[in-house]
Amino acid sequence: MSRIIDKLAWIEIVDGKILVARSIGKNVFYIPGGKREPGENDDEALLREIDEELSVALLPASLEHFGTFEAQAHGQPLGVQVQMTCYWAKYTGTIKPAAEIEEVRWLNYKDKPLVSFVDRIIFDELQKKGLLS
Repeated sequence: MSRIIDKLAWIEIVDGKILVARSIGKNVFYIPGGKREPGENDDEALLREIDEELSVALLPASLEHFGTFEAQAHGQPLGVQVQMTCYWAKYTGTIKPAAEIEEVRWLNYKDKPLVSFVDRIIFDELQKKGLLS
């Protein structure tokens, strides 16, 4: 029986590079975001997660769905899938690691091996659309 981990992610691209984050003790980068808490919709969960992890406030009116992607969940038993629902959004504040985030980086397409399986699919989609250098 397979299990699906439901996650949300914020796509932020500047000059052809995408913002990613690495949690304390992890060896892979992820597109920032996280899991919803009971009762939260996509917007509420994503705004909360990004504020907690990166110390910036996403602007709710600017949220725009980019796509939903699924792959084997990194570091989980075979068959555990992650479903990542991705949004674009404008923000206020200065991006800096907070909570469990140890490092933030801006990656190019060539850095795809540094990210989780589902994020590699997202990198491919962004590259195909000419958004990632």
